[in-house]
This record gives sequence, C-alpha cells and structure tokens, in this order.
Amino acid sequence: MDVSPEHLVAQARERFDLQDYYGAIHLLEEVVASGRAFADAHHLLGLSYSLVGQQEQALAQLDRALTLNARYVEALIHRALVLNELGREDEADAAFRRAAQLGGESRDGLPAHVAAKLANQHATLGNAYDEAGALVQAIEQYHAALALGPAFHDLRYKLGRMLLQAGRALDAREHFEIIVRARPNYLDAAAMLGLACYLAGDGLGAKEVWEACRERRPEDPRVEAYLAMLARNDTGAAAPAPAGKGRGGKGKKA
Repeated sequence: MDVSPEHLVAQARERFDLQDYYGAIHLLEEVVASGRAFADAHHLLGLSYSLVGQQEQALAQLDRALTLNARYVEALIHRALVLNELGREDEADAAFRRAAQLGGESRDGLPAHVAAKLANQHATLGNAYDEAGALVQAIEQYHAALALGPAFHDLRYKLGRMLLQAGRALDAREHFEIIVRARPNYLDAAAMLGLACYLAGDGLGAKEVWEACRERRPEDPRVEAYLAMLARNDTGAAAPAPAGKGRGGKGKKA
C-alpha cells in the first residue's frame, strides 16, 4: 500500500514527541526519498538530525525547507542554532536577524509567526480531511492556510493537486502558475502545471510546459509519459474537454 507523505510525517511527529529521533529520521527519510516532501517534513528531519548530533545533515535539511518556504520562521531559527553549533557565528546571526524580521511582520492582523503556525495547523486539518475522503473540506482548510501564508508554496502545491483531484483544473492551474512564477526551479510544480493545462483543455499549453520541463530534467519519466500521451492525441492539439471551476455541463450547439 502506498502510504501518503502526510501520514508518514504524522507518524514521524509522534516518534519525535516520544524523543525517538532516530525513528522520526527513518520515517522522514522515506518521505524525502519519495520526492514528495514539503517544507515541514524537511524542517522536522533537520531538527531530528540536530538532536542526534548530526549537524551537517541537519543544516542540509533545514536549507531544503527554506528553499521550499523562504519565510519559514521556525526553520530559520533552528538553522541559526545549527550554524552556531558548527561555529559559523556570522551566518547564525544573519539567520536570527532574518527570523526576527519575519517574526515582526503581520498577516491578517496576526504576528507573522502566529499566522504561519495557524497556516500549518489549517494544512494539518486539511490533510486529515483529505485522508478521510472529505475533499471539499480539505480544500477549504488549504484555502484558509494560504490566506495566512500566501508564500507557503509547499501548501499551494498540495492545494493544486487536490483541486485537480476535485476536477477543478482551471483553479489548480492558477495555483501552479503562481508557484512557477515565484520558483522557476520548482520542476514538480511545473510538471503539474502542464497537467492542469491539459485537463483544462489546453493541450498545446501543456505541451509547451512539459517540453520546457524535459529540457531541464530529461531523466524524468513522468514528463516523458505526459508527452507520449500528448503525442497519441495528435501531437498535443487534442485534449480533454475543458474542466472549469467545479463540474460543468455540456454546452449547447450553435
């Protein structure tokens, strides 16, 4: 059975709370190896590594978390602590200053660090709804999360995938476009943008996106499979009927 990354991260949090840091590391490394880890998974893995004295591995994971979410205040603070442990005081001071700067900002009248915490809690609740099969409620929670943390592109990516699952390809496309504009190197989001274009009825747009992905990641079998699918549909000129915001009916003939 394919266990979801969210479920593995939840198990890892349980191990972490029990101070079984090696158990948490084992579970989180499985998530990372799957290529589906979000910023919170890398953050927790980095924190676990730091608590077992493996500071270089901790730093690598915290850096990855901040690549996915540059405004992750907790990751910045823990990164500063690890840098201090490694004797890199100047870099640690810079990380602390950045965390303080972000922590002083506000979102919807809330301090940034509080808004970020609430955003992650909405996402956690959304994951629980998703695992229970309540996709509509899961999407609502992710919208609430992004209202509090619009730069949390790992959460936006998950929302986009859920919107595709709900048949809302145009909505999903908007979110993947936001991610790709902000992070051109986030190739997983670019691949999903191509899928959203295809499912929204824009086969040529999907082809353009996926060919750009193939140039940058030629070894990705998923992109090759998508392009092969387009080739079977008249080189991408044909595509499914557009999927709009929700499930629409057939249009009338002229």
